[in-house]
Amino acid sequence: MDEDDPPSEYGGIAAQFGKAKALKRRKDASEHQKNVDSPEKINKRKELQFKASHGLLLVFFTWLFCLHALGIYFFAKGFLLTKLVLDYKSDCAVPPIDLTGGYTPGSSSDGCWHPKTFEKAIVIIVDALRYDFTVPFHPNNQEKLPHYFHNALHILYELAAQQPDNAFLLPFIADPPTTTLQRLKGLTTGTLPTFIDAGSNFAGTAIEEDNLLAQLRNAGQNLVHLGDDTWHSLFPGYFDTNLTHAYDSFNVWDLHTVDDGVTEHLLPLLHPSNTTKWDIIFGHYLGVDHAGHRYGPDHPAMTAKLQQMDRIFRQVVDVLDDQTLLVVMGDHGMDAKGDHGGESDDEVEAALWMYSKKGIFGRSSSERVEPPRTAKERPVGQIDLVPTLSLLLGVPIPFNNLGAPIEEAFVGNRANNRENLATVNRLTGAQIKRYQHEYALARGLDESITSVPLAMWEKAERQWRRAPESKKSSADHWKIVSAAFSEYQQITLSICRSLWARFDVSSMVIGIEMLLAGVVLLAVYARGLRDDRAQLTPLLLRRLAIGTSIGVLAGVMLGLVITSMSVLDACLYGSAAGGIFGVVSASLTVPKYLLAPWPSSLWGWLAFIFTVSQSIGFASNSYTIWEDEILLFFIVTFGVATLISSFRQVEFADRTLGIYQSFLFVLLTRLASLSRLCREEQMPLCRSTYYASATSSTSAPWQLLIPFALAILLPDVIKSYYKGTRSYEGSGIFWVGFAFRIGLLLTAVFWTLDSADDGDWFTFNKDIMKTGRVVIAQLVLAVAFAAGTTTFAWAKPCVSIQTTQKLDDQPNGLVTGNATGSGSSVTILGYANVHGSRYFLLVSNWLLAIILVQKPMGGGAIGILSWQILSLLEIIDTNNLSQSAIGPVVLGLLGSFHFFKTGHQATLSSI
Repeated sequence: MDEDDPPSEYGGIAAQFGKAKALKRRKDASEHQKNVDSPEKINKRKELQFKASHGLLLVFFTWLFCLHALGIYFFAKGFLLTKLVLDYKSDCAVPPIDLTGGYTPGSSSDGCWHPKTFEKAIVIIVDALRYDFTVPFHPNNQEKLPHYFHNALHILYELAAQQPDNAFLLPFIADPPTTTLQRLKGLTTGTLPTFIDAGSNFAGTAIEEDNLLAQLRNAGQNLVHLGDDTWHSLFPGYFDTNLTHAYDSFNVWDLHTVDDGVTEHLLPLLHPSNTTKWDIIFGHYLGVDHAGHRYGPDHPAMTAKLQQMDRIFRQVVDVLDDQTLLVVMGDHGMDAKGDHGGESDDEVEAALWMYSKKGIFGRSSSERVEPPRTAKERPVGQIDLVPTLSLLLGVPIPFNNLGAPIEEAFVGNRANNRENLATVNRLTGAQIKRYQHEYALARGLDESITSVPLAMWEKAERQWRRAPESKKSSADHWKIVSAAFSEYQQITLSICRSLWARFDVSSMVIGIEMLLAGVVLLAVYARGLRDDRAQLTPLLLRRLAIGTSIGVLAGVMLGLVITSMSVLDACLYGSAAGGIFGVVSASLTVPKYLLAPWPSSLWGWLAFIFTVSQSIGFASNSYTIWEDEILLFFIVTFGVATLISSFRQVEFADRTLGIYQSFLFVLLTRLASLSRLCREEQMPLCRSTYYASATSSTSAPWQLLIPFALAILLPDVIKSYYKGTRSYEGSGIFWVGFAFRIGLLLTAVFWTLDSADDGDWFTFNKDIMKTGRVVIAQLVLAVAFAAGTTTFAWAKPCVSIQTTQKLDDQPNGLVTGNATGSGSSVTILGYANVHGSRYFLLVSNWLLAIILVQKPMGGGAIGILSWQILSLLEIIDTNNLSQSAIGPVVLGLLGSFHFFKTGHQATLSSI
């Protein structure tokens, strides 16, 4: 063996090492293969990670939603005025004070607390009977000529002036809100309205607190109701089902059905053969109210309704017996357009008239014999009706009453019964004192609140006890006594008004803080984070959970210490505050992820200013009053800004189109601003144009041109925008060019027939005209919702495909067949806006339906709105604003702006 050759042992070792190394390599490769997941497993794991991270996102946004809900709860709790409804009931056998003069309480046949004056009563409510409807017209500096509502209802003033012992007529002031439901509550309970009556009947519509009808029913009186069915939701089961006839109250276009029904059943009940079947009749006429809603008060229809009421009341007076009291009243008034719900003078100034053939009514002085000329003279509150009727009919005064007896009903026909007036004032004051005492205990009111009225009560009682010893004449002393108890009632009423009109400012501040914190946190989360939000959310949620838990514990302790806040509210407040601090602390621990959330462009700042100013502005009364004009300024500002921006566009097409659309947008905004309905506070700086006049609820004849102009122009406007993107294809041609135009033409015909009916243009049967309008409206709605929705849901996109033959020397487009020879070019028209053009079909569906239900002026404003939306889309496209928030913000401003342009104002009566 050669000396240089390796030994055989070495070769064997090397071979074994190589073999072991290869085996190890194969084993490692096998292990690695086992550890490597399949693509399916990898995708599954990523899916789980995605769901988990975004599930946490959902939890965070849910917390933000709850934070906003809590903010709204605390703000509403402080802003929506509430009162506690006590469940106590007045008892016939338990007067609020010891009675004098030897009168024994407890007999409903003779009178519970006071001798009964009448055995029966007819209470007639003429809905929206304003006081100036009932008195003769007297020219003045503001009004030199009478309106249609003047000098039509004579009997109330006539009998009150000519027979003061039998009748009196007074202004009857309602407490806002002047809606029928709230007014009926006040007229039967004697209490003041609030946004929320907290108590056992919180969730129901039925009146469960003590009320006049309940006392009458407890006294065994048979109650009959005729007219407005609202009474049956308030007093279910109170009325004689055999004699009662209720009618639907919401068809304000119907002026006669309810009134004719009430009269048809009322007069037969007054026949001597039927008077034993009933004790109290409540009749509720709606024709005057409906005439106001439909036409406005200054219209011949109002004259006709008031004259009809005059005839009916004369018939009732003729058949009335001596033992029956007749009461006619309005539950509220109406404004110059015939609406109500707010607190303007015209809305709260109703009329009250009482009549009896007994001749027991009187006046405290000869100057008061003639009824007041205006509602500003000698008014009485509507809550005063409750104790007045209770005492006249011999039933207890409802426990929660705050009203006072009406002087004319108790002073005597020659003012010779002032002792009786003092007696009923004392009785009523004693019941108010009993109510005040129980309410203070239930609410835990401070003694300082009740000390002043209690001192006045003691003063009045001293005057009462001094009556037998008084050196003054009997009439003069009883006048002083009556005035003392009346003063006590007035001061107690004013305290209750202040209590129930007192906002809980601390609760409102807490709510605003929560809402503001939620908005700021949302802004930071959406715009102030530089990394993936899904990665930061777990940290936020951990701190959020810790902060919320600590906040709940702190809230429990706070609620136990501070008696003015319930434990539940304290826990809610603590959980919200703790969660907010938890999220803030988490954000501060990772400052490298935070960015400034402020806008970085002019458009972002405009969007920010428009949004924030809209929110802050509601704290200003003048802003609220002139909100429509401020919105006009904002929208025009945006249009001017985009006009300037369009001049800076590089592309000629974008520059030209942007300038044109911006100018058009501003022009349309100014045109829409011509439609205006002024609120009372804007007068005389505002002139209404929405209706024919400021005292009308109908359209002027020239305004009928607007729906016909819409039918001619609006489809062509929409068509021009479709053609701009070559989208006027397929279903767009049928819907925009034909169906939409037909629907608008039918709408124009509908409003023409409506105006013809209002103005009595034609002599043929009104039922035929009504049927024609209904059929036309149904056709339009069928076109809008049935045909329109079908077109949107099932029709193909608004595109068309054109195929043209190509020659060899033409440039290649989309070619089929042999590419080197002649082929076909396929062109898809409308592809650039394939989604937008289709979805705008849905907008036009709703557009047609909304224009139908708007007055002609409002329909014109909605048509302009649709044009503005299309113009806004073009402006956003030409100025490259699709990534900015300014588009949606301006769209919201347009919605608010056209709320005012369609005959609305931010007032209860307008809405």
